[in-house]
Amino acid sequence: MNIKITRTNSENTDFINLVKELDAHLKITDGDDHEFYNQFNNIDVIKHVLMVYKDKKPVGCGAIKHFDADAVEVKRMFVLEEFRGEGIAVNILLELEKWAKEMGYKKCVLETGERQVEAVKLYHKCNYKRMNTNYGQYKGIENSLCFEKNI
Repeated sequence: MNIKITRTNSENTDFINLVKELDAHLKITDGDDHEFYNQFNNIDVIKHVLMVYKDKKPVGCGAIKHFDADAVEVKRMFVLEEFRGEGIAVNILLELEKWAKEMGYKKCVLETGERQVEAVKLYHKCNYKRMNTNYGQYKGIENSLCFEKNI
């Protein structure tokens, strides 16, 4: 089993295809709330993307984008269902944190939905702390859970 993590950008075809699968998954999970969340997930503003390949097959992705002077926002975290439970998502997060640190950032923030049970478990496992109040467009949104981690 050969795992490779590659730094790229949002023009990467494998990333675009995985995001389509992620969006299809979220459309089901988020239900009526999907359109609200989807408007904040446009990938053309994302410049820093990680792709994970297992035996040369794209199996996972994640991205970061500038949030403020000290923080990046983690976006588009996804691992194909058949590859979950292998630690791929943890490795993506750790590598995104490393990349953000290299660029001089001190913190990662992210938003996920309370219906994204696997994601919430992942972020807790990786020492992300729930923020007291949601940030930005997620303020006052019941289903949104915002997390942060100093890196």
